[in-house]
Amino acid sequence: MFVTLLIMLMSKMNISEHLHPTGWNDYQLIDSGNGEKLERFGPYRFVRPEAQALWSPRLQKAEWQSADGHFIASEKGGKWKLKDSLPKNWHMHFEDIHFFAMPTSFRHLGFFPEQSVHWQWCADKIKKFKEIHARAPRILNLFAYSGIGSLHAARAGAEVTHIDASKKAIQLAFNNRELSNLIDAPIRFITEDAIQFVQREIRRGKSYDGIILDPPKYGRGPKGEVWQLHKNLPDLLSDCTSLISNSPLFLVTTIYAVRMSIISVHSAIANSFSTKLGQITSGEIFIMENDTISNVKPRAIGQALYTRWYGL
Repeated sequence: MFVTLLIMLMSKMNISEHLHPTGWNDYQLIDSGNGEKLERFGPYRFVRPEAQALWSPRLQKAEWQSADGHFIASEKGGKWKLKDSLPKNWHMHFEDIHFFAMPTSFRHLGFFPEQSVHWQWCADKIKKFKEIHARAPRILNLFAYSGIGSLHAARAGAEVTHIDASKKAIQLAFNNRELSNLIDAPIRFITEDAIQFVQREIRRGKSYDGIILDPPKYGRGPKGEVWQLHKNLPDLLSDCTSLISNSPLFLVTTIYAVRMSIISVHSAIANSFSTKLGQITSGEIFIMENDTISNVKPRAIGQALYTRWYGL
């Protein structure tokens, strides 16, 4: 009986749309294998841990050893081994958005290239919204980090409220805004705990047409507030439902906690938005290797789970 019920439930869920980024000139997955990946960020190449690279690399060791940076993982998190010639940061771009890349203590380079699939999708929705409603949609970007998603949405025509608990992240977003020549873009940058901000906006009677949500597995707010994905995500999704306007555009969330099932995330959002008309799609975001290596089929590596709810 349970299996039958699960199959019926799954048949009503669109959980088969796996996505991968396209349109990048400044980023490339060059090769992967032996639990690592070799990537190009602008003119520089880096080796980072990748548990899902369950095969052997295709390129010679010399190609990997010549990388400009190598993140060495450890029980305490790990650290970078960088060439002396590598600059502190450098300029990259995606479409019309310009931003800085740099090695961080969290092993990433100041942004997540796979999330460009959401930047493009949101931009299309924003442009269509403006055509229908003759106004800019109001977009809330929670856990917004270095601001590329906010800048891309603003460039598409949205009014954006950008929330992050880290002052360093907000400063990086400021730097990227300046680099993108979007100083006058309609973006509010706020250093705040996401839960506290959303709850305060509800009390104020505020609403947003779209919400972008990229929660970490664990984090702390500016006043020591603790965020735990499995514990806090359900309540935050419920609160986000209260913030969606009467002209609902979308809610898109990206989950990097690989132990969480996409079925669970999909079901949680479906439950929170059960009173609103809309559609839900879920799946996995993956990156593809360079397809010019020895004319062989490129391999794919999953990076994150995602769910998109969008109004009818």
